[in-house]
Amino acid sequence: MKRDRIKQAISEVLQDTNEPLETKEVQALVEKSIGSVTRTKLFYRLTTMRGDGLVKGKYAGPGKGVWLWWRNDAFR
Repeated sequence: MKRDRIKQAISEVLQDTNEPLETKEVQALVEKSIGSVTRTKLFYRLTTMRGDGLVKGKYAGPGKGVWLWWRNDAFR
């Protein structure tokens, strides 16, 4: 089975940081690691990983707002 490069890069990015990141910040760091990735693909992977319990995320702000993402053990 082929490993998902985007999911792997997201995991590495969130493990290497000690604070929540906005989706656009995660995208910038993932792109440094593996090259160009669309925001749609990145957001799909993040929401899937959130549903699987691999990362945590929260919608913040009125209107369009932003999503904040962090690793499961970030605040222990």
